[in-house]
Amino acid sequence: MPGSRTGRPPVRRAPRRTAAPRPARENPLRALHARAYKAWDRPLTAYYLILGGSALITVLGLVMVYSASQITALQMSLPGSYFFRKQLLAAGIGAVLLLAASRMPVKLHRALAYPILAGAVFLMILVQVPGIGMEVKGNQNWIGIGGSFQLQPSEFGKLALVLWGADLLARKQERRLLSQWKHMLVPFVPAAFMLLGLIMLGGDMGTAIILTAILFGLLWLAGAPTRLFAGVLTIAALIGALLIRTSPNRMARLACLGATEPRTGPVDCWQAVHGIYALASGGIFGSGLGASVEKWGQLPEAHTDFIFAITGEELGLAGTLSVLALFAALGYAGIRVAGRTEDPFVRYAAGGVTTWIMAQAVINIGAVLGLLPIAGVPLPLFSYGGSALLPTMFAIGLLIAFARDEPAARAALAMRQPRFGRKRGRGSQRPRRWNTMRRRATTARSSGER
Repeated sequence: MPGSRTGRPPVRRAPRRTAAPRPARENPLRALHARAYKAWDRPLTAYYLILGGSALITVLGLVMVYSASQITALQMSLPGSYFFRKQLLAAGIGAVLLLAASRMPVKLHRALAYPILAGAVFLMILVQVPGIGMEVKGNQNWIGIGGSFQLQPSEFGKLALVLWGADLLARKQERRLLSQWKHMLVPFVPAAFMLLGLIMLGGDMGTAIILTAILFGLLWLAGAPTRLFAGVLTIAALIGALLIRTSPNRMARLACLGATEPRTGPVDCWQAVHGIYALASGGIFGSGLGASVEKWGQLPEAHTDFIFAITGEELGLAGTLSVLALFAALGYAGIRVAGRTEDPFVRYAAGGVTTWIMAQAVINIGAVLGLLPIAGVPLPLFSYGGSALLPTMFAIGLLIAFARDEPAARAALAMRQPRFGRKRGRGSQRPRRWNTMRRRATTARSSGER
């Protein structure tokens, strides 16, 4: 090897190390989506959504009932907080019912199905007895229970149909009878039509629509074939069209769809138009809590059927979107509970309650927005009315009980609240395969059936 000028051997330099490739940066949006999905998919998500969403809707409803009913109470020579105090009392009783329903086992819920149905039918028959039933604004749907308190039995008919229908369909599914159309329809559909007939005797078309929605929701969950489902739907639509056609009041409500003037020819659309006025004057953030103008005698039923319009006027678009978001979260949680359970009764009952609350909310809000005819149904958990609030809060308790009863949710609650003297179990569990909401068909069906 030739030497250098200094006579020393040349120094061998180590070869340069190639730089290790830097790890690719993770997309922040994708990471945020993954974290949100992981948090959203936790076992207790449905439980917290139902509990928190229903509580927020009820509390906000109490605030809006107090704001929207003050002028009406003063015009009736009553204290300004009269309707609020009655609603607060109903909410307190409803909270007790919610807590009791959320702690009941599923077997007890199934055992209560027939007594609740019998009680609801008995009360709806009493409504038609002269001297017992009371007529309010043309509809005889009420029973006086002393003083200024009244009871509307048709509201409890919704809860009765959900519990009894879920128990009936679950028992038939356990015996593999739902593949036969006569077992799917009888006696479920005749009993539902009996409840509808008792309600329509009092002229309450709005509650009858909600009951019809529950009926179709349970049939869909039970896996009713398309032809059977369409046949029952056609019969119900024909009966509904006949009832609307033979009632001038219902025809007038239908004619007010999209009305922009209080008087459209011979039809008076005062309530529908002033509901739109209230929403339009609210802007983005509203005129302020208690600062509504329409509640000063311009908008009828401001604290009941049209409380959503007052909410839009006082709290603006932000307030109405918040209410919609709470109902959307409640609906999602109910669907999740119904879709993840393996108990047929829980699936039918959770699906029926979700159908009931979501259908009633859509009909009420759609009427306020002028997209649907005014059906005279309150906004669940939000509008004034103890008869509607009590069974609805009991139904929310059902959803909470079902959400707590999920195996993963039960394990998560046990880990968070270990009992005295017991160790937290960390044993591995087998992964569960979740069923869909609709009942899986046990037999092959023809190509024309769903």
